[in-house]
Amino acid sequence: MPRVDADLKLDFKDVLFRPKRSSLKSRSEVDLARTFTFRNSKQTYHGIPIIAANMDTTGTFEMARVLSKHTLFTAMQKHYSLDEWKTFAVNHPECLEHIAASSGSGKADLERLCEILEAGNVVTGEMVEELILSGADIIKVGIGPGSVCTTRIKTGVGYPQLSAVIECADSAHGLKGHIISDGGCSCPGDVAKAFGAGADFVMMGGMLAGHDQCLGEVVQKDGKKVKLFYGMSSDTAMKKYVGGVAEYRASEGRTVEVPYRGDVENTIRDILGGLRSTCTYVGAAKLKELSRRTTFIRVTQQAKIKYARAC
Repeated sequence: MPRVDADLKLDFKDVLFRPKRSSLKSRSEVDLARTFTFRNSKQTYHGIPIIAANMDTTGTFEMARVLSKHTLFTAMQKHYSLDEWKTFAVNHPECLEHIAASSGSGKADLERLCEILEAGNVVTGEMVEELILSGADIIKVGIGPGSVCTTRIKTGVGYPQLSAVIECADSAHGLKGHIISDGGCSCPGDVAKAFGAGADFVMMGGMLAGHDQCLGEVVQKDGKKVKLFYGMSSDTAMKKYVGGVAEYRASEGRTVEVPYRGDVENTIRDILGGLRSTCTYVGAAKLKELSRRTTFIRVTQQAKIKYARAC
């Protein structure tokens, strides 16, 4: 018999932070950088734990050049050639500490990587525990919350992202592992909520789309400048890289036109500024303290809507 889990599950839009007593006199006092030593590899990472998604529109070398200046991370899209990687590494060695590429040196590594990618992200604590005990250091959490992802519509599979992060962070941290909240952030406040819920890293796609550093040309549409943004399981991406959608599966992503937003530097400053403000409101001097200082309150709307009376 099918089982229905009736416990309340929440998304970012369902909650706000409860302000708390704070001794911070300025947002400039907030330290957003974190240092992680990973459970299995024993490697250490230091920086601001925000990641540009490994989508071909956002996980670009151009994006990495800007984000690395702020010690933010870029997960590179997988379709760059070896020559392109070599050229980037030679010309921009200062960026290499803050980028990620998924690859293996042997056939078995590649086959295992393909199996993991086919399995997708996770959303439950038991799946996180299994992957960490199998050797993973960081687990991406999120099925279907992305703005151009249609997995929930096409398959009926998913999990509200805030609850997924809370549950998976609890499981991961109990084993000294780490998680990435992947998807569902549409504003700086959502990024803060993901960290408040216990995420170690937060990955963004849509919030970084439409910038100069994103793949694709700026086009004019109805008098406005736009750029294309699409999911990596969309018709657009699969036609581009594998010739189309295979017969045995469905497209699980959409293609949208997003407003052209100029240099991503301005957006990054906005996100980091919002995150510092969150920490100030709840009294967290360091980003690592945010989850311990977080109390969420349920709400029916995020912001007050102002109505203008016609004259």
